[in-house]
Amino acid sequence: MSKRKSAKYKLDRRMGENIWGRPNSPVNKRSYGPGQHGQRRKGKMSDFGLQLRAKQKLKGYYGDVTEKQFKRTYTEASKMKGDTGQNLIGLLEQRLDMVVYRAKFAPTVFSARQIVNHGHIYVNGVKCNIPSRRIKVGDVISLGNKAKEMALVIEAQSLPEREIPDYVAPDGNDKVTFTRVPKLDEVPYPVTMEPNLVVEFYSR
Repeated sequence: MSKRKSAKYKLDRRMGENIWGRPNSPVNKRSYGPGQHGQRRKGKMSDFGLQLRAKQKLKGYYGDVTEKQFKRTYTEASKMKGDTGQNLIGLLEQRLDMVVYRAKFAPTVFSARQIVNHGHIYVNGVKCNIPSRRIKVGDVISLGNKAKEMALVIEAQSLPEREIPDYVAPDGNDKVTFTRVPKLDEVPYPVTMEPNLVVEFYSR
């Protein structure tokens, strides 16, 4: 399993938000932070604190993305035409593990990465085990034969709290097409993401 398996809900509690919209998140019961000082009153956060928090929340949402990978993605987004924040979201949503998650082939971002790593995902008919692979518009992502029978996949497809977004077009239960690069308001985040603050954080 993912190296973040045991700690993934810590991010929820640190941020005080249910980042992935999961019904089992401890934030649903305890909205304060973890640790013995978690219930202390918080002072007003500085601009840097707000920017750092926005970066941690967005980066954390995408699972096991390292700081180096995330910053590299930001740098690429900043060199593209248009709004850097929107570009950043588009690049993150083009990751193979995210398309697998959006297609409801996996119940969590972490398990989506695992399924890709284990060689259960095909891109345009060719097996791919690189979670960070950049998916292009028109690419077809499908499940391998073994994956179609996996309990994890069957569980994901029955989850009521998630819908497949418009930019991932399903073809039956085991195949989707990535139709376009989404904008921020098209991405079904359970919480508010602020890529503009992430841009400010890295622009310092």
